[in-house]
Amino acid sequence: MDDERLVELAFEARKRSYAPYSHWTVGAALLATDGTVYQGCNIENAAYSPSNCAERTAFHRAVFDGCRSFEAIAVVGGPQGQEASDFCAPCGVCRQVMQEFCDPATFRIVLGRSDGQRKTYRLGQLMPEGFGPDKLL
Repeated sequence: MDDERLVELAFEARKRSYAPYSHWTVGAALLATDGTVYQGCNIENAAYSPSNCAERTAFHRAVFDGCRSFEAIAVVGGPQGQEASDFCAPCGVCRQVMQEFCDPATFRIVLGRSDGQRKTYRLGQLMPEGFGPDKLL
């Protein structure tokens, strides 16, 4: 699976977003090491705290299916009904979830825009000195 296709799947997932309050729609496509892709979208709630980001939705779907090994995630987002004209990076909570399941040195985070531009980071770049399971040993 190349990054281009992964970003396309993130755009597909964005169409399923439920964002009646912020009107900010986000899609994610999480690539497992076995080649399976888990899509997620943001799901808002009137109380805000129970809302869930697209990235965490994808991770939760994967973990529910028994998957615990991941290579990359593509993330796209922007105002509802508009092109994704800027990059949409994962929030801190999503980065922490990634830290739980992914190797910071190798896990790729691919940000996409509608015009085809991409930015790719390793989790360790976006989460330096991250707190993960290895800190509990």
